[in-house]
Amino acid sequence: MAKIIAEMAIETATMELPDTKTLKLQWPEGYEVDFKTGQFITVYWPDTPTYKRAYSLSSCALDRGFFEVTVKRDGKMGTRIVDWAKAGDKLFVIPPAGKFLPVMEPDKHLICIAGGSGVTPFRGFVRDATRRQLATRITILYSVRTTADIIFNKEFRELAQANPNFKFEVTCTRLGQEDPWTGRRGRIDAAWVRSHIGDAANTVFYACGPTALVEGTHDLVVNELGIPKTQMLLEKWG
Repeated sequence: MAKIIAEMAIETATMELPDTKTLKLQWPEGYEVDFKTGQFITVYWPDTPTYKRAYSLSSCALDRGFFEVTVKRDGKMGTRIVDWAKAGDKLFVIPPAGKFLPVMEPDKHLICIAGGSGVTPFRGFVRDATRRQLATRITILYSVRTTADIIFNKEFRELAQANPNFKFEVTCTRLGQEDPWTGRRGRIDAAWVRSHIGDAANTVFYACGPTALVEGTHDLVVNELGIPKTQMLLEKWG
């Protein structure tokens, strides 16, 4: 069955960072679709129907009546969204698809490794688990250049307060020595990831972000930590 493409109005357009914006796309009247947390939607502007771009949902399947995507200024679509998209504008939306899905089982530990805007689908993971009060453990290991590049910092900190099974860990790669940041510095490495693993057999690894980060994480987890690749799900771009 063909997927129903719907025109959706932008309800809100929120700047998360100077180069990152979240769009809340309002479902039209009568629109209902079954989808899963972790999937992506594909969008395009009415005046350029041949140019489409897929974005991970930063909302979750419990959020009804709207989709949220969080977009970094990158390429034609990302630049237009961040610099020009505003409430009232309309986009065509192809319904959610994809298999980058959280394994929400009580004995599982999800270690979610992200760089830059790759953290956006993990917001949906944590929202879902927190609202449903699940026993699933979720740890986000997030690599950014500086503290000014942390997307959803406030929301993730609040979710960590609300959900005892969720941890949000950030490492900064380009801070000056004079910066007051007291958290971790440097790239994601095997030792840091290993320090968060308890029961390796029940840990599922996710990596999302630029190709270099995702491929590096694959090598780290499989080759350095010896975790079977069947325990990994990857989502990369660029």
